[in-house]
Amino acid sequence: MVRLQGKIAIITGGAGGIGQAAARQFAAEGARVVLVDREEAALQSIVGSIGEDKASYVVADVTQPEQAQGYVKAAVERWGGVDILLANAGIEGAVSPITDYAIDTFDQVLAVNVRGVWLGLKYVIPAMRERGSGSIVITSSTAGIGGTAGMSAYVTSKHAVIGMMRTAALECAPLGIRVNTVNPAPIETRMMRSLEEMRVAAEDSSEATIERTKLAFEARIPLQRYGDPEEVAKLMLFLASDDSSFCTGGVYMVDGGRSAGNT
Repeated sequence: MVRLQGKIAIITGGAGGIGQAAARQFAAEGARVVLVDREEAALQSIVGSIGEDKASYVVADVTQPEQAQGYVKAAVERWGGVDILLANAGIEGAVSPITDYAIDTFDQVLAVNVRGVWLGLKYVIPAMRERGSGSIVITSSTAGIGGTAGMSAYVTSKHAVIGMMRTAALECAPLGIRVNTVNPAPIETRMMRSLEEMRVAAEDSSEATIERTKLAFEARIPLQRYGDPEEVAKLMLFLASDDSSFCTGGVYMVDGGRSAGNT
């Protein structure tokens, strides 16, 4: 039995590694998916590989209200409604101490990672209310439950969406809409390559390399490796489906044990 038969899912950050993995799994489970991102060529490629009978895309900046309204409207017009929102769009910002952190970069990270999620909720909830139910899954991070030196904007944003999720879960429960976060540890994606490179640059040492930086990240994960996007997408699929019908207001770790202790 396919778990998302007849469901319509919006996936922001659809051109990224986790977004792509979720889109493929959701479509394989019977959903019609609307991928949202700023990278049109990547979106076209993903939709082409999934099939236009199962997927469509919208080029949009999630921080802009009219564009957030636009991707919700596109889902309703193309597929008939919205049952699932995977609020997954996010950026990493910079690796820099608070005292040196660029104000413009801080504002940009908060705009994408927090305002973008809030706008998604604002415009998707009414569409879900019309359907009588729904599931919203927000991508947070292990950075949402702890601190990381040099990443004040990202850490702040990922804490913020957990608070937003809890508020939304309370507001949406009477509407039959469930809201949860998924909190990954380092995952094999473009974002981690970027963070590794920034860490190397910040260390300014001849001994610092991408390989050593990755090993250092992995050493803090009890399973001693990064996760795969597909492993995160499987948890998102569970929360999007009726298998998680009594799950709302939850913070779900997919982190190889990273949050189990002070590792």
